[in-house]
Parts: sequence; C-alpha cells; structure tokens
Amino acid sequence: MAQIVKRSYKYRFYPTHEQADKLARTFGCVRLVYNKALEQHIRAYGTEGRRVSYMESSSALTAWKKTPELGFLSEVSSMPLQQALRHLYAAFGNFFAKRANYPAFKSRKRSRASAEYTRSSFRWRNGQLTLAKMDTPLDVVWSRPLPDGARPSTVTVSRDSAGRWFVSILVEERIRPLAPNGDAVGVDAGISALVTLSTGKKVTNPRHERADRRRLARAQQALARKAKGSANHAKARLKVARIHARIADRRRDHLHKSTTRLVRETQTVVIEDLTVRNLMKNRRLARAISDASWREMRAMLEYKAAWYGRELLVVDRWFPSSKLCSACGTLQRSLPLHVRKWRCACGAVHDRDVNAAENILAAGLAERRNACGAGVRPQRESSRAGDRQRSRKPSR
Repeated sequence: MAQIVKRSYKYRFYPTHEQADKLARTFGCVRLVYNKALEQHIRAYGTEGRRVSYMESSSALTAWKKTPELGFLSEVSSMPLQQALRHLYAAFGNFFAKRANYPAFKSRKRSRASAEYTRSSFRWRNGQLTLAKMDTPLDVVWSRPLPDGARPSTVTVSRDSAGRWFVSILVEERIRPLAPNGDAVGVDAGISALVTLSTGKKVTNPRHERADRRRLARAQQALARKAKGSANHAKARLKVARIHARIADRRRDHLHKSTTRLVRETQTVVIEDLTVRNLMKNRRLARAISDASWREMRAMLEYKAAWYGRELLVVDRWFPSSKLCSACGTLQRSLPLHVRKWRCACGAVHDRDVNAAENILAAGLAERRNACGAGVRPQRESSRAGDRQRSRKPSR
C-alpha cells in the first residue's frame, strides 16, 4: 500500500543582484534573531531560573522590530524570522531529550546561511517560485521534476561556502513500496571497497577526496599565502570551498546510487552498527573513513528502506564479524587489519570482507528470528584480549 511521506527536492538557482541582496539580508536577520532569542533564554534561566516560552520570544521579536537599532528586521519577510525561533525551540527540545548538545550561537562565517519560508510566505504558480518581498520568481534549474500535483509546504533557501545558491522544496509524495523478492544480503562497510556484500560482490570506493587531494593542497597553500581580509584571500578561500563542494557532491552522488541500487534489488539488508566517531580517532584511517562517509550511507539506507517497504537490520557493533569463521563458527583469537585472506582450522579459506558480510547476514537473520526481539549477543573472548576488545572496535 502506498504511503504518503514528506520529501524534499533540492535545486540550484541563480538569483539576480537584487534577489541576492535581499536573501543575504534575510540570512543575517535570521542569524541575529536566533542569537538574540538564545541570549534571552540564557539570561532568563541564569538570573531567574525560568524558561522562556515561544510566545514570549515572539513578542520580543515584535518589540525588537520597533526599536531604532533593529528596525531593519521589518525589511525582510517575517516568516523566516519566526521559523528561526521555532528552530531554536526544536534545538532546546533535542537538548532536553538528550539527543543533542546545548544550542550554540550562530556564527556569520561558520554557520550555514539559510532561511525557511512556509506556505504563506511564497507563491508557487505555473512551476515558478516567488518568495515574499520579491517581485520576480527565482531562476531555478529544474534538474528533475516535482511529483505531479505537488504543492510545496516549505521552501528553504541556502547558500553554501562555495557561493552556490540552493532551494529545497518540501512536498508530500505518495510512494509505493517495491514488490517483495525475499532476497537478503549482509553488508560490510570498508575502505578499499566501500561495501562488500555477502554474495561476494564488492562496490568500489572511488575515494573522491584522495583523487582531488593534490589540487586541494595547492589551493590551501595559495590561501595560506594571502593576507587575511584582502580580496585575494576571499578569492582563494572561494576556490578551496569549491574543491570541497566538488568532492562532497561526487561522494553524495555515488552513495545515493549505491544505496538506491541496494534497496531496490534486496528485500532485507543487514548492516553493522559502526561507531564512526570512535573510529575517526585513528589518525591513520581518519581521512579514509571520513571520505567513505559510512554514517551518511547508513542514513540513506534507513529512510530508503522505510520508503520502499524494505527491511534494514542492524547487528551489534561488538559482533566479531571478521574473526568468526562463516563455515564452522570458530572465533579467531586475533586477525590484524593487514590480513585480507585467512584460512580457518576447518580448511575454509576466507576473504576477510566477504566472510564479515556473510557473518553479518547470519547474525541479522538470527536477530529477526529471536522471539523476544533482543539484539544479537556478541561473542566475546574470555581472555584479557577480550577485555581489550571491549574497549575498542574489533579488528575488521
């Protein structure tokens, strides 16, 4: 049965000088309102021990617009400013629910420049998008069509560090689940191969960052030689940002294609629960792990599986997928990272990554069959080596 989901479509657009100026001022006002509201929260809690309600912040925003110092807030659309207050309260909600850190002030240089418009603050007519306080529609490059009959509910305009302008359109879309095929596959994430499947297939890791590393290094060296605050420094910074954007775009495109193909072809996908934050502490592998972007790949698999009626199973992070023989179940005492193929005492010869993917698949299916719904209990070693294993990710 088809389900209705909220889905965003992101497009690049090219604003006129007037539109770019209005949007830049809107971005600044959004950042200012967010920071002033956060300061109000901190002051009220520090001096009076109370929390500030949304209505109180909204009333304060109205008062700010009437002051001579902040009267310029009335020159931009009011809806992005109200949305900034809602985003702040969402940030506090995530903090109190222990899902995020305490909200931080937005920096002009480091924060993402964006503004969110709700339905009453933009006009969508005949495939053209016009924002509030603007007379002409945005020059959007429609790289793919919106769903038939789609009515945008929210429009988010942003500008990245490379100076590119984007508009993200949120619509409700009816998505039909894919026909079930009964196939199941285990997925082992890696560096030499982005993913290795239990079927033996390996998806190549393009290593986009390494491909552009020399070009990026030259651009960063040129930036370091420029005087800060000069026009040449700004040009050199923009060049570095464009190289980073090229790397990120190519990486994201490859991840989308790989995860979509995996979800479309397989009914049940089993992955391993990797602690990427801890793995990034390895100085030798941090750059390669960051370039592989395992966390983003998992996020894509999660929402795509939910959209298309697929099942995504996650195996415990301590499960010794690489050191466990998929043929006889014998657990190897140690298996260094440089060992890519190994022979078990039972005579089976394993490719390290394929063996790990096969074990991940078996563990995930065992978890699904578990009547109580508990996760797979990892097989730990009883020796002191096992104690060391509990303190870090097992060798893959």
